[in-house]
Amino acid sequence: MAVRAAVLPAVGAPLEVTGIDLPEPGPGEVRVRLAAAGVCHSDLSLSDGTMRVPVPAVLGHEGAGTVVAVGEDVTHVAPGDAVVLNWAPSCGTCPACARGEVWLCAHALDGAARVHARRADDGTELHPGLNVAAFAEETVVPGACVLPAPDGVPLADAALLGCAVLTGYGAVHHSARVRAGETVAVFGVGGVGLAALQSARIAGAATVVAVDVSPEKEELARAAGATEYVVASDTTAREIRALTGRQGVDVAVECVGRARTIRTAWESTRRGGRTTVVGIGGKDEQVTFNALEIFHWGRTLSGCVYGNSDPARDLPVLAGHIRSGAFDLGALVTERITLDGIPAAFDTMLAGKGGRALVVF
Repeated sequence: MAVRAAVLPAVGAPLEVTGIDLPEPGPGEVRVRLAAAGVCHSDLSLSDGTMRVPVPAVLGHEGAGTVVAVGEDVTHVAPGDAVVLNWAPSCGTCPACARGEVWLCAHALDGAARVHARRADDGTELHPGLNVAAFAEETVVPGACVLPAPDGVPLADAALLGCAVLTGYGAVHHSARVRAGETVAVFGVGGVGLAALQSARIAGAATVVAVDVSPEKEELARAAGATEYVVASDTTAREIRALTGRQGVDVAVECVGRARTIRTAWESTRRGGRTTVVGIGGKDEQVTFNALEIFHWGRTLSGCVYGNSDPARDLPVLAGHIRSGAFDLGALVTERITLDGIPAAFDTMLAGKGGRALVVF
């Protein structure tokens, strides 16, 4: 059956919205009709080669929809069920999974190498990007890539739970472990940054500083929970220290993935504070520190993959925050677009504008 999808024909090439032929679900697989998919900066990182996956590919890894068919041996979902796509399923048996660190599963992206579909026009084999190929009207995924959608959450908005919300929430609660009364700075007011701002508010942070290159994002940031807004410049760290009694924040969360931003986040953190890096940068983004400052400042610098989250554990918790009104999924969405609007949404991200575009099918 042919459906429309956004295809990356080669690294660095523009996306093409075209027809693809999807197979019926095989053993252990699930076919999902998408309700919505978020346009994440990681998709941009796939298209420009920062993150390497087999191509040509159908991109999109943040989505939700309705099960339309299941293959043999699938028992946890059935046709008609609402589901959230999980682009990084854990195998449960590798050393990371055995330690309970399912976000570091050694086999999470094994499925990206499989043949997912074929172009309808010429039969070219297509891979599924980050496993789930959500930039399409329908997709076929391994059963481990679907989780029941939380009750009481609109299905289109639930798409954001698959990456941005889990990543931003987890960065604050699991990686940085923000405590009530602490001060927090979030660098980058995109979808993940907006989720991190809301999560810092939920954690009870006393001061929440949002930092971005765009002055136009201040309203978005404050609506998400920022108490202060700083336009990024050469004096950002100094401005943040001035807002925190010349100490620096307890926690800095970097959602950009650039060497300069990581360094500024580190410098904005108080002595003994924690800096968590969520942004995905290229190998050429080199961050340097001297040995004396590492000793003197006593700061902790840590990476953060997928918010150090376990989707099966964290989705019900997030759903509770959403139903109570503490977390507003709609505040992350700056634009609702069609499948044909994805290339323009990529351009918006490259320009450093907006929060999260949501493809609604």
